[in-house]
Amino acid sequence: MAYADSVYLGDAEFLWAEVVDDARHHRLKPLYHAKVGVAQPGGVQPRRDLFKGKGYLPITLLQFSRGCRFACDFCAVSAYFHKTQYIRPTSEVLNEIKNQDRKILFFVDDNFLSDQEAAKQFLRDLIPMKIRWVSQASLDMTNDLELMELLAKSGCLGHVVGFESISPQSIKLMKKAAPNLVGQQGWDCYQRQVEVLRDFHMQTWATFTLGHDFDTVESIKETHKFAMRNRFCFAAYNILMPYPGTPLYDRLNREGRLLWGGKWWLHPEYRFNQAAFMPKNMSADELTDVIWHCRDQWNRPSSIFYRMWDFKTHMSSFTRLALYLAYNPLYAKESYKKQGMLFGRGRKGPIGLPDRKVGTSAENRFQKAGQVP
Repeated sequence: MAYADSVYLGDAEFLWAEVVDDARHHRLKPLYHAKVGVAQPGGVQPRRDLFKGKGYLPITLLQFSRGCRFACDFCAVSAYFHKTQYIRPTSEVLNEIKNQDRKILFFVDDNFLSDQEAAKQFLRDLIPMKIRWVSQASLDMTNDLELMELLAKSGCLGHVVGFESISPQSIKLMKKAAPNLVGQQGWDCYQRQVEVLRDFHMQTWATFTLGHDFDTVESIKETHKFAMRNRFCFAAYNILMPYPGTPLYDRLNREGRLLWGGKWWLHPEYRFNQAAFMPKNMSADELTDVIWHCRDQWNRPSSIFYRMWDFKTHMSSFTRLALYLAYNPLYAKESYKKQGMLFGRGRKGPIGLPDRKVGTSAENRFQKAGQVP
Protein backbone atom coordinates (compact mmCIF):
# COMPACT_ATOMS: atom_id res chain seq x y z
CA MET A 1 0.00 0.00 0.00
CA ALA A 2 3.06 2.24 0.24
CA TYR A 3 3.48 2.01 -3.53
CA ALA A 4 -0.05 1.91 -4.97
CA ASP A 5 -3.20 4.00 -4.99
CA SER A 6 -5.38 0.90 -4.74
CA VAL A 7 -4.70 -2.66 -3.62
CA TYR A 8 -6.79 -5.76 -4.33
CA LEU A 9 -6.56 -8.82 -2.06
CA GLY A 10 -8.25 -12.15 -2.70
CA ASP A 11 -9.63 -13.97 -5.73
CA ALA A 12 -10.32 -11.73 -8.72
CA GLU A 13 -13.74 -13.11 -9.63
CA PHE A 14 -15.52 -11.81 -6.55
CA LEU A 15 -14.87 -8.06 -6.70
CA TRP A 16 -13.04 -7.29 -9.96
CA ALA A 17 -16.16 -6.01 -11.74
CA GLU A 18 -16.61 -3.53 -8.89
CA VAL A 19 -12.98 -2.40 -9.23
CA VAL A 20 -13.39 -1.79 -12.97
CA ASP A 21 -16.59 0.16 -12.41
CA ASP A 22 -14.99 2.26 -9.65
CA ALA A 23 -12.01 3.01 -11.90
CA ARG A 24 -14.31 4.14 -14.70
CA HIS A 25 -16.01 6.57 -12.32
CA HIS A 26 -12.74 7.77 -10.69
CA ARG A 27 -13.64 6.45 -7.24
CA LEU A 28 -11.13 3.66 -6.60
CA LYS A 29 -11.01 2.56 -2.97
CA PRO A 30 -7.62 2.23 -1.24
CA LEU A 31 -8.30 -1.45 -0.47
CA TYR A 32 -10.49 -4.20 -1.89
CA HIS A 33 -10.49 -7.33 0.25
CA ALA A 34 -12.23 -10.18 -1.56
CA LYS A 35 -12.72 -13.69 -0.23
CA VAL A 36 -11.04 -16.80 -1.62
CA GLY A 37 -13.16 -19.65 -2.91
CA VAL A 38 -14.30 -21.76 -5.81
CA ALA A 39 -12.97 -20.64 -9.20
CA GLN A 40 -15.30 -19.12 -11.83
CA PRO A 41 -18.44 -18.97 -9.66
CA GLY A 42 -21.65 -19.53 -11.57
CA GLY A 43 -19.91 -21.46 -14.32
CA VAL A 44 -18.45 -18.40 -16.06
CA GLN A 45 -16.49 -19.44 -19.15
CA PRO A 46 -13.18 -17.81 -20.14
CA ARG A 47 -12.85 -15.89 -23.43
CA ARG A 48 -10.31 -18.17 -25.11
CA ASP A 49 -10.89 -16.47 -28.45
CA LEU A 50 -8.77 -13.63 -27.04
CA PHE A 51 -5.69 -15.88 -27.13
CA LYS A 52 -5.83 -16.72 -30.83
CA GLY A 53 -2.98 -15.51 -33.00
CA LYS A 54 -0.90 -14.31 -30.04
CA GLY A 55 1.75 -17.02 -29.80
CA TYR A 56 0.44 -18.97 -26.82
CA LEU A 57 1.46 -22.61 -26.45
CA PRO A 58 -1.05 -25.10 -27.94
CA ILE A 59 -2.34 -26.29 -24.58
CA THR A 60 -5.53 -25.29 -22.75
CA LEU A 61 -5.20 -24.05 -19.17
CA LEU A 62 -8.08 -24.55 -16.75
CA GLN A 63 -8.86 -25.39 -13.12
CA PHE A 64 -10.63 -28.17 -11.28
CA SER A 65 -9.78 -26.69 -7.87
CA ARG A 66 -7.83 -24.05 -5.98
CA GLY A 67 -5.78 -24.41 -2.83
CA CYS A 68 -4.33 -27.35 -0.92
CA ARG A 69 -5.06 -29.02 2.42
CA PHE A 70 -1.40 -29.44 3.41
CA ALA A 71 0.51 -26.97 5.59
CA CYS A 72 4.03 -26.85 4.13
CA ASP A 73 5.81 -24.02 5.95
CA PHE A 74 7.34 -22.42 2.83
CA CYS A 75 4.19 -22.49 0.70
CA ALA A 76 2.36 -19.27 -0.15
CA VAL A 77 -0.57 -21.33 -1.52
CA SER A 78 -1.16 -22.94 1.88
CA ALA A 79 -1.07 -19.54 3.60
CA TYR A 80 -3.30 -17.82 1.02
CA PHE A 81 -6.02 -20.52 0.95
CA HIS A 82 -5.82 -21.29 4.68
CA LYS A 83 -4.95 -24.97 4.08
CA THR A 84 -8.22 -25.47 2.17
CA GLN A 85 -9.02 -26.80 -1.29
CA TYR A 86 -11.95 -25.25 -3.18
CA ILE A 87 -13.43 -27.56 -5.83
CA ARG A 88 -15.53 -26.47 -8.81
CA PRO A 89 -18.73 -28.35 -9.70
CA THR A 90 -17.82 -31.20 -12.03
CA SER A 91 -20.48 -30.25 -14.56
CA GLU A 92 -18.93 -26.78 -14.98
CA VAL A 93 -15.45 -28.19 -15.57
CA LEU A 94 -16.72 -30.76 -18.08
CA ASN A 95 -18.68 -28.05 -19.90
CA GLU A 96 -15.53 -25.91 -20.11
CA ILE A 97 -13.61 -28.84 -21.60
CA LYS A 98 -16.36 -29.34 -24.22
CA ASN A 99 -16.25 -25.64 -25.15
CA GLN A 100 -12.55 -25.58 -26.04
CA ASP A 101 -11.00 -27.18 -29.10
CA ARG A 102 -7.77 -28.73 -27.85
CA LYS A 103 -7.03 -32.31 -26.83
CA ILE A 104 -4.15 -31.55 -24.43
CA LEU A 105 -5.07 -29.70 -21.24
CA PHE A 106 -3.17 -28.43 -18.22
CA PHE A 107 -5.13 -28.21 -14.97
CA VAL A 108 -3.24 -25.44 -13.18
CA ASP A 109 -4.52 -26.57 -9.75
CA ASP A 110 -2.16 -26.06 -6.83
CA ASN A 111 -2.71 -29.72 -5.90
CA PHE A 112 -5.16 -31.53 -8.18
CA LEU A 113 -5.33 -34.50 -5.79
CA SER A 114 -5.55 -32.69 -2.47
CA ASP A 115 -9.04 -34.22 -1.97
CA GLN A 116 -8.48 -37.66 -3.42
CA GLU A 117 -12.06 -38.91 -3.15
CA ALA A 118 -13.42 -35.85 -4.95
CA ALA A 119 -10.70 -36.26 -7.58
CA LYS A 120 -11.65 -39.93 -8.11
CA GLN A 121 -15.24 -39.01 -8.87
CA PHE A 122 -14.14 -36.29 -11.27
CA LEU A 123 -11.73 -38.67 -13.02
CA ARG A 124 -14.52 -41.20 -13.59
CA ASP A 125 -16.53 -38.46 -15.29
CA LEU A 126 -13.48 -37.34 -17.24
CA ILE A 127 -12.74 -40.73 -18.84
CA PRO A 128 -15.39 -40.43 -21.61
CA MET A 129 -13.98 -37.04 -22.65
CA LYS A 130 -10.96 -38.81 -24.23
CA ILE A 131 -8.48 -36.01 -23.58
CA ARG A 132 -4.82 -35.90 -22.62
CA TRP A 133 -3.93 -33.79 -19.62
CA VAL A 134 -1.35 -32.85 -17.00
CA SER A 135 -1.56 -31.11 -13.65
CA GLN A 136 0.16 -30.58 -10.30
CA ALA A 137 -0.26 -33.20 -7.58
CA SER A 138 1.26 -34.43 -4.33
CA LEU A 139 3.30 -37.59 -4.04
CA ASP A 140 0.82 -39.35 -1.75
CA MET A 141 -1.20 -40.28 -4.86
CA THR A 142 1.13 -43.28 -5.18
CA ASN A 143 -0.37 -44.80 -2.00
CA ASP A 144 -3.73 -45.35 -3.76
CA LEU A 145 -3.51 -47.67 -6.78
CA GLU A 146 -7.20 -47.18 -7.62
CA LEU A 147 -6.50 -43.46 -7.94
CA MET A 148 -3.46 -44.16 -10.12
CA GLU A 149 -5.57 -46.41 -12.38
CA LEU A 150 -8.20 -43.69 -12.76
CA LEU A 151 -5.52 -41.13 -13.60
CA ALA A 152 -4.20 -43.35 -16.37
CA LYS A 153 -7.66 -44.15 -17.78
CA SER A 154 -8.70 -40.49 -17.79
CA GLY A 155 -5.78 -39.56 -20.05
CA CYS A 156 -3.33 -38.17 -17.50
CA LEU A 157 0.17 -37.89 -18.97
CA GLY A 158 1.85 -36.85 -15.72
CA HIS A 159 2.15 -34.24 -13.00
CA VAL A 160 4.28 -31.54 -11.52
CA VAL A 161 5.24 -33.23 -8.23
CA GLY A 162 6.81 -31.54 -5.20
CA PHE A 163 9.57 -33.87 -4.03
CA GLU A 164 11.20 -30.78 -2.46
CA SER A 165 14.11 -32.67 -0.86
CA ILE A 166 15.75 -36.10 -0.73
CA SER A 167 16.42 -35.55 2.97
CA PRO A 168 13.75 -36.92 5.37
CA GLN A 169 14.93 -34.38 7.97
CA SER A 170 14.27 -31.51 5.58
CA ILE A 171 10.87 -32.94 4.63
CA LYS A 172 9.86 -33.06 8.29
CA LEU A 173 11.24 -29.57 8.97
CA MET A 174 9.16 -28.07 6.15
CA LYS A 175 6.06 -29.96 7.41
CA LYS A 176 5.62 -31.98 4.23
CA ALA A 177 5.85 -35.43 5.80
CA ALA A 178 2.14 -36.13 5.22
CA PRO A 179 2.24 -36.14 1.40
CA ASN A 180 5.85 -37.29 0.98
CA LEU A 181 6.62 -39.76 3.77
CA VAL A 182 3.31 -41.35 4.85
CA GLY A 183 3.13 -44.92 3.54
CA GLN A 184 6.91 -45.28 3.41
CA GLN A 185 8.36 -48.48 4.87
CA GLY A 186 11.76 -47.09 5.77
CA TRP A 187 13.55 -44.47 3.68
CA ASP A 188 14.32 -45.56 0.12
CA CYS A 189 14.73 -42.06 -1.37
CA TYR A 190 11.31 -42.16 -3.05
CA GLN A 191 12.07 -45.24 -5.13
CA ARG A 192 8.75 -46.97 -4.40
CA GLN A 193 6.78 -43.84 -5.29
CA VAL A 194 8.79 -43.24 -8.45
CA GLU A 195 8.28 -46.83 -9.59
CA VAL A 196 4.51 -46.51 -9.07
CA LEU A 197 4.51 -43.39 -11.24
CA ARG A 198 6.52 -45.19 -13.91
CA ASP A 199 4.31 -48.29 -13.79
CA PHE A 200 1.36 -46.08 -14.76
CA HIS A 201 3.44 -44.28 -17.46
CA MET A 202 3.32 -40.93 -15.68
CA GLN A 203 5.83 -38.35 -16.88
CA THR A 204 7.05 -36.43 -13.85
CA TRP A 205 8.11 -32.81 -13.49
CA ALA A 206 9.97 -33.08 -10.19
CA THR A 207 10.24 -29.86 -8.22
CA PHE A 208 12.73 -29.27 -5.43
CA THR A 209 13.06 -26.45 -2.90
CA LEU A 210 16.69 -26.26 -1.83
CA GLY A 211 18.40 -24.43 1.01
CA HIS A 212 16.65 -25.93 4.04
CA ASP A 213 18.57 -26.16 7.31
CA PHE A 214 19.68 -29.76 6.64
CA ASP A 215 20.84 -29.02 3.07
CA THR A 216 24.47 -28.74 2.03
CA VAL A 217 26.20 -28.07 -1.27
CA GLU A 218 26.85 -31.79 -1.59
CA SER A 219 23.26 -32.82 -0.75
CA ILE A 220 21.98 -30.44 -3.44
CA LYS A 221 24.32 -32.02 -5.98
CA GLU A 222 23.02 -35.43 -4.85
CA THR A 223 19.49 -34.16 -5.54
CA HIS A 224 20.51 -33.53 -9.15
CA LYS A 225 21.94 -37.05 -9.39
CA PHE A 226 18.65 -38.43 -8.02
CA ALA A 227 16.68 -36.56 -10.71
CA MET A 228 19.00 -37.74 -13.47
CA ARG A 229 18.95 -41.33 -12.22
CA ASN A 230 15.17 -41.38 -12.44
CA ARG A 231 15.10 -39.68 -15.87
CA PHE A 232 12.35 -37.27 -14.92
CA CYS A 233 10.66 -35.38 -17.72
CA PHE A 234 11.59 -32.06 -16.11
CA ALA A 235 13.22 -31.03 -12.86
CA ALA A 236 12.88 -27.60 -11.25
CA TYR A 237 15.68 -26.74 -8.82
CA ASN A 238 14.22 -23.86 -6.85
CA ILE A 239 15.97 -21.82 -4.20
CA LEU A 240 13.90 -21.91 -1.02
CA MET A 241 12.12 -18.55 -1.04
CA PRO A 242 10.83 -16.84 2.12
CA TYR A 243 7.49 -15.52 0.89
CA PRO A 244 5.88 -12.99 3.26
CA GLY A 245 2.94 -14.42 5.15
CA THR A 246 4.41 -17.92 5.36
CA PRO A 247 5.68 -19.62 8.53
CA LEU A 248 9.11 -19.91 6.87
CA TYR A 249 9.35 -16.13 6.39
CA ASP A 250 8.32 -15.49 10.00
CA ARG A 251 10.89 -17.99 11.35
CA LEU A 252 13.78 -16.65 9.28
CA ASN A 253 12.81 -13.10 10.26
CA ARG A 254 12.87 -14.03 13.96
CA GLU A 255 16.28 -15.64 13.50
CA GLY A 256 17.67 -12.57 11.70
CA ARG A 257 18.47 -14.57 8.55
CA LEU A 258 16.60 -12.59 5.90
CA LEU A 259 18.68 -10.73 3.32
CA TRP A 260 17.82 -7.75 1.11
CA GLY A 261 16.31 -5.96 4.12
CA GLY A 262 13.69 -8.69 4.40
CA LYS A 263 12.04 -7.44 1.18
CA TRP A 264 13.88 -9.16 -1.65
CA TRP A 265 10.96 -8.61 -4.03
CA LEU A 266 11.39 -4.82 -3.77
CA HIS A 267 15.17 -4.52 -3.67
CA PRO A 268 16.47 -2.87 -6.88
CA GLU A 269 19.49 -5.18 -7.12
CA TYR A 270 17.77 -8.51 -6.41
CA ARG A 271 17.83 -10.89 -9.38
CA PHE A 272 15.77 -13.93 -10.27
CA ASN A 273 17.07 -17.15 -8.70
CA GLN A 274 19.21 -15.54 -5.99
CA ALA A 275 19.12 -16.65 -2.38
CA ALA A 276 17.18 -14.23 -0.18
CA PHE A 277 18.24 -15.58 3.21
CA MET A 278 21.29 -16.96 5.00
CA PRO A 279 21.34 -20.79 4.85
CA LYS A 280 22.77 -22.76 7.77
CA ASN A 281 25.32 -24.94 6.01
CA MET A 282 26.57 -22.72 3.18
CA SER A 283 26.67 -19.07 2.18
CA ALA A 284 23.88 -17.43 0.20
CA ASP A 285 26.24 -17.16 -2.79
CA GLU A 286 27.07 -20.87 -2.57
CA LEU A 287 23.36 -21.74 -2.55
CA THR A 288 22.74 -19.53 -5.59
CA ASP A 289 25.71 -20.99 -7.45
CA VAL A 290 25.04 -24.68 -6.79
CA ILE A 291 21.42 -24.42 -7.85
CA TRP A 292 22.42 -22.66 -11.05
CA HIS A 293 24.94 -25.47 -11.61
CA CYS A 294 22.14 -28.05 -11.28
CA ARG A 295 19.87 -26.12 -13.66
CA ASP A 296 22.63 -25.75 -16.20
CA GLN A 297 23.53 -29.46 -16.08
CA TRP A 298 19.89 -30.52 -16.31
CA ASN A 299 19.08 -28.43 -19.38
CA ARG A 300 22.03 -29.41 -21.55
CA PRO A 301 21.24 -31.32 -24.78
CA SER A 302 23.19 -34.34 -23.51
CA SER A 303 20.94 -34.47 -20.43
CA ILE A 304 17.76 -34.19 -22.50
CA PHE A 305 18.97 -37.01 -24.76
CA TYR A 306 19.97 -39.25 -21.83
CA ARG A 307 16.67 -38.81 -19.97
CA MET A 308 14.58 -39.51 -23.05
CA TRP A 309 15.38 -43.25 -22.94
CA ASP A 310 12.75 -44.41 -20.47
CA PHE A 311 10.41 -46.89 -22.12
CA LYS A 312 7.87 -46.73 -19.27
CA THR A 313 7.38 -42.98 -19.56
CA HIS A 314 8.73 -40.78 -22.35
CA MET A 315 9.04 -43.63 -24.87
CA SER A 316 5.78 -45.35 -23.91
CA SER A 317 3.70 -43.49 -26.50
CA PHE A 318 4.14 -41.12 -29.42
CA THR A 319 2.24 -38.37 -27.56
CA ARG A 320 4.55 -38.57 -24.54
CA LEU A 321 7.68 -38.58 -26.66
CA ALA A 322 6.44 -35.65 -28.73
CA LEU A 323 5.70 -33.62 -25.59
CA TYR A 324 9.07 -34.48 -24.11
CA LEU A 325 10.96 -33.43 -27.22
CA ALA A 326 8.87 -30.28 -27.77
CA TYR A 327 8.88 -28.87 -24.27
CA ASN A 328 12.33 -29.74 -22.92
CA PRO A 329 14.11 -27.28 -25.25
CA LEU A 330 11.51 -24.62 -24.40
CA TYR A 331 12.01 -25.25 -20.68
CA ALA A 332 15.78 -25.02 -21.09
CA LYS A 333 15.48 -21.76 -23.05
CA GLU A 334 13.30 -20.20 -20.34
CA SER A 335 15.70 -21.30 -17.59
CA TYR A 336 18.67 -19.63 -19.28
CA LYS A 337 16.62 -16.56 -20.21
CA LYS A 338 15.38 -15.88 -16.67
CA GLN A 339 18.57 -16.62 -14.77
CA GLY A 340 19.82 -13.43 -13.14
CA MET A 341 17.02 -11.22 -14.49
CA LEU A 342 16.21 -7.99 -12.68
CA PHE A 343 12.66 -7.64 -11.41
CA GLY A 344 10.45 -4.89 -12.79
CA ARG A 345 9.00 -3.89 -16.12
CA GLY A 346 11.51 -2.72 -18.67
CA ARG A 347 14.55 -3.03 -16.39
CA LYS A 348 17.68 -4.10 -18.23
CA GLY A 349 20.77 -5.78 -16.89
CA PRO A 350 23.26 -8.50 -17.83
CA ILE A 351 21.76 -11.98 -17.74
CA GLY A 352 23.56 -14.60 -15.67
CA LEU A 353 24.86 -14.87 -12.16
CA PRO A 354 25.38 -11.43 -10.60
CA ASP A 355 28.97 -10.22 -10.30
CA ARG A 356 30.73 -11.10 -7.04
CA LYS A 357 33.39 -9.16 -5.21
CA VAL A 358 36.17 -11.68 -4.74
CA GLY A 359 36.31 -12.98 -1.18
CA THR A 360 33.15 -11.14 -0.14
CA SER A 361 30.09 -13.17 0.76
CA ALA A 362 26.52 -12.05 0.19
CA GLU A 363 25.97 -11.90 3.95
CA ASN A 364 28.94 -9.56 4.48
CA ARG A 365 27.96 -7.28 1.59
CA PHE A 366 24.41 -6.89 2.90
CA GLN A 367 25.52 -6.39 6.49
CA LYS A 368 27.82 -3.56 5.35
CA ALA A 369 24.88 -2.01 3.54
CA GLY A 370 22.70 -2.32 6.64
CA GLN A 371 20.28 -4.64 4.88
CA VAL A 372 20.31 -7.56 7.33
CA PRO A 373 17.84 -7.12 10.19
